[in-house]
Amino acid sequence: MRKIKKVTVYCASSAKVDQKYFESTQKIAEILVDHQITTIYGGGAVGLMGQLADTVVEKKGKIIGVMPQFMHEVEWQHKSISELVIVKDMHERKKRFMVDTDALLALPGGCGTLEELLEAITLKRLGVFVNPIIIFNQDGFYDPLLDMLDKCVEQKFMRSEHRDIWTVITKPDQLINAILNAPEWDHSAIKFAAV
Repeated sequence: MRKIKKVTVYCASSAKVDQKYFESTQKIAEILVDHQITTIYGGGAVGLMGQLADTVVEKKGKIIGVMPQFMHEVEWQHKSISELVIVKDMHERKKRFMVDTDALLALPGGCGTLEELLEAITLKRLGVFVNPIIIFNQDGFYDPLLDMLDKCVEQKFMRSEHRDIWTVITKPDQLINAILNAPEWDHSAIKFAAV
């Protein structure tokens, strides 16, 4: 059975999003701590990033932030997290998110979250990253993206097998089972990456 020790969470820094996103982020953080899973995230102190970190810290869990130097210089970092890793730039941050993690989870977010998620999907298609990618489709937030990915498959830009790259959940309490039961994937995926 797959073991889950660390999960990377892609999440937004906007403090203006609907309260429902803060509430679900809190639930996800509580689930991760309850399962003794270390959280890896962007290191920020506001928005859903802040909610994630605040909850993990409050519940005495472990959370590791990964932040580019330029963000650290303007003090965007959360001051109470377990560990803050400073990297050179955004590219290095994205690479670090995928190192030594057992799964990726994308919460609702903006262009940064979308970019991170799509890069992860691309790297998994190529067999570079092989662990579960979970999309938290709260209240249909990711429906347009999922429709677009389906369109990519339907119009032969991707294979039908590529739908196994990601798993969609709609409620926080589905997270652990989604990770444990995600389709197996390995580095041989490069052999069928092309259509």
